[in-house]
Amino acid sequence: MKVITHKIYTMCMVQNGSQVLLINRPDHLGFPGYIAPGGKVDFPESIVNGAIREVREETGLIVKDIVYKGLDEFCEPDQGLRYMVFNYLATSFEGELLEHPPEGELVWVKIEEALKLPMQDWFKRRFPLFFQQGTFEMSFVWNEKRNETLEETIKNYGLDKAIEVVSAQKA
Repeated sequence: MKVITHKIYTMCMVQNGSQVLLINRPDHLGFPGYIAPGGKVDFPESIVNGAIREVREETGLIVKDIVYKGLDEFCEPDQGLRYMVFNYLATSFEGELLEHPPEGELVWVKIEEALKLPMQDWFKRRFPLFFQQGTFEMSFVWNEKRNETLEETIKNYGLDKAIEVVSAQKA
C-alpha cells in the first residue's frame, strides 16, 4: 500500500478597507512575486491558529476578525502527496508592520490593482475568491513528471447552494 503524505498550510488575506497586505517574495525564497501571508501549520496547533501565527510571524500584525474562505488542494498521485491550503480573510488587526519582514517586502495594495502585479498563476486564480460571498473549494490532481494538470475541480459555495465553476478531467 502506498504511503500518502498530507501537508497542511494556510493563507490569510489581510484587508484594510479597499487595500490588502501582500508580500513581495524574492526568487530565492520560492513562489516569487506578490502573495498573501501564510505557511505551514505546526502540529498540534489548529488550522486557524496556524493562519494567525503565520500572519504575525511574517508581518507583525495580529489579526482579529478572521473568516474561513476556502480550501485549495493539490494532489500528486505518483508521490502520494496531498498538499492542502486553508484560506482565510482577516478584516481587522492590531500591531505594526515589521521593519525587516522575513518573507519579503510588505506592501498595501488596492484590491482592484492587485492582479496587475507579478504573482504565481495559482495565487492569481485564487485572489478574487477571497472577496466573494461564501466559500470556495479548488482541487487539482497534478502529474509532476509531465508538468500537467490531470483533473481540476473549482466550486464556489454561495449562501444557498454550491455553484460548480469548473470541473474537468484532462485526457
